[in-house]
Amino acid sequence: MDTERLIMRRWRAEDREPFAAMNADPEVMEHFPAVLTRARSDMMIDRMELGFERDGYGLWALEVRETGRFVGFTGLIYWDFPAHFTPAVEIGWRLTRDAWGHGYATEAARAALAFGFGTLGLKEIVSMTAVANVRSRAVMERLGMTRDPADDFDHPNVPEGSPVRRTVLYRLSRP
Repeated sequence: MDTERLIMRRWRAEDREPFAAMNADPEVMEHFPAVLTRARSDMMIDRMELGFERDGYGLWALEVRETGRFVGFTGLIYWDFPAHFTPAVEIGWRLTRDAWGHGYATEAARAALAFGFGTLGLKEIVSMTAVANVRSRAVMERLGMTRDPADDFDHPNVPEGSPVRRTVLYRLSRP
């Protein structure tokens, strides 16, 4: 899948090194429970690829069309952890720090939403993040997603006491 400036594609072996570097960056991972080791980062790619095989969609690797540079991921992921809104399909993204501020997350997320509502026929797509993650929340709002504070929750996959456990939920219904 492509956008004007990005190639959204399946994962390749050469993505593992820059993906691990991104996941080890404390600023990129500020709103997650912890940075990831190389082994955990590789396991995440393996899980994402299994998701594509199982579901026909997932979190696509992002590459800048002009340079071929890996800049992160954007896509859709199915969740069924215990929460008031699950099962659900979430749109998510994570970009390398040098890719911030270029509109890549919004551009790729719009393509992923079109895929989810069009190709997959989803009725709703959600997005979630730690309360303090204002950059991701701004992307959600640019996408037209809305938040009801009553939907906010403590993420069951984040340890109790973690400053990123409280999670805001944004929703978007099929147009």
